[in-house]
Amino acid sequence: MEGVVIDREIEIMEGILESKSKYRKIIQAGIARWVKDFQDGRIEIKTVEDLKKLIEIDIELQKE
Repeated sequence: MEGVVIDREIEIMEGILESKSKYRKIIQAGIARWVKDFQDGRIEIKTVEDLKKLIEIDIELQKE
């Protein structure tokens, strides 16, 4: 019985880690796009809050 519970917990943790990895890829793509748009002049400094939010999410996802 204990083994089943442990196996289930491992399965859940693996799912969480996989999701975090996918979310980080999305966040990193968003940051890259923001930087490109910023460099191309499509985004002005006033939207830096969007980049700050993406960075904060990225940092949070890296925490254990």
